[in-house]
Amino acid sequence: MKKIAVLAGDGVGPEVIAEAVKVLQIVDNKHRIGFDFKYNLIGACAIDAVGVPLPDETVAMCRSCDAVLLGAVGHPRFDRDPAAKVRPEQGLLKIRKELGLFANIRPIKSYPTLYNASPLKVKLLENVDFVVYRELTGGIYFGDKGRTNNGTQAFDLCSYSVEEITRIARLALAAAQKRRQHLTLVDKANVLETSRLWRETLSKTLSDFPDVTFDCMYVDNAAMKLIQQPAFFDVILTENMFGDILTDEASTITGSIGMLPSASVGNTTALFEPIHGSFPEGAGKGIANPMATILSAAMMLEHFGYTAAAREVTAAIDVALQKGIVTAEINPTHPKSTAEIGDFIASIIAEK
Repeated sequence: MKKIAVLAGDGVGPEVIAEAVKVLQIVDNKHRIGFDFKYNLIGACAIDAVGVPLPDETVAMCRSCDAVLLGAVGHPRFDRDPAAKVRPEQGLLKIRKELGLFANIRPIKSYPTLYNASPLKVKLLENVDFVVYRELTGGIYFGDKGRTNNGTQAFDLCSYSVEEITRIARLALAAAQKRRQHLTLVDKANVLETSRLWRETLSKTLSDFPDVTFDCMYVDNAAMKLIQQPAFFDVILTENMFGDILTDEASTITGSIGMLPSASVGNTTALFEPIHGSFPEGAGKGIANPMATILSAAMMLEHFGYTAAAREVTAAIDVALQKGIVTAEINPTHPKSTAEIGDFIASIIAEK
């Protein structure tokens, strides 16, 4: 039995989550895993219901479960009010902190059937397969912040410790060992003291991973190389804000941000979610791509050790792509709805 906390969230979150749960139920019926889904609130819907973006009840439920499956968080009405004290995104940051989810893992892969959907030239898309390890609970997002001089001056503190860097560095290096043995640290060490600490700490950690080739790259150079030569990368390791920006940039490689899953892991609980936002203007229209969320569910299966089941899910998505069972941002001429895609993927898994 595996207890799964399901936090559908805002915007299209409930729609894409419904398709991921649909697929997981088919996997459960086939492999007799015994999933028990528990539902609760996060984000704008939680603010509307109880006044806070992450209720204590949600945190307690997540802690009692084996994993968390999350949809999306955010609503533009909060973005339009810069003075708002309570925001949906605070719930996302808080759950990462409360569950100790210090490492965000985002695989980036090109799909031949989607080459034409990407703005990059086809020759640049071939053999792209890398993963980004983004530190998730430190840096500028979690540092001290505030205003001085009667509100006319603002500050956000970026802070990292050796311990915070070491624990994610070891995860990224272990992943590199199982892949192509190449790790790239992305930083801004020519300007930032925190980046220099990252380099010093990683250099000391490398002795335990002698088979991994290691290089450093400034974040501005990395941003260019992601577009000019994305196949260069194997494992990227970086801090919180750089990782947030670079992985969104990398979504252009796949041709759709709706194709990118992620996992956030700590010492105990793990959380799985698509990297896309809540897309509230698309909510209720059946136009959201559920594949990133379904791929996130596949990452969850892999995390649990159900490797064969995870491969069945990813293989079914490959079939859907090959047959053109995709949403409008990939194929505007003959698009399928969110639910139709989920139904098709579930049917392929059931047949096999």
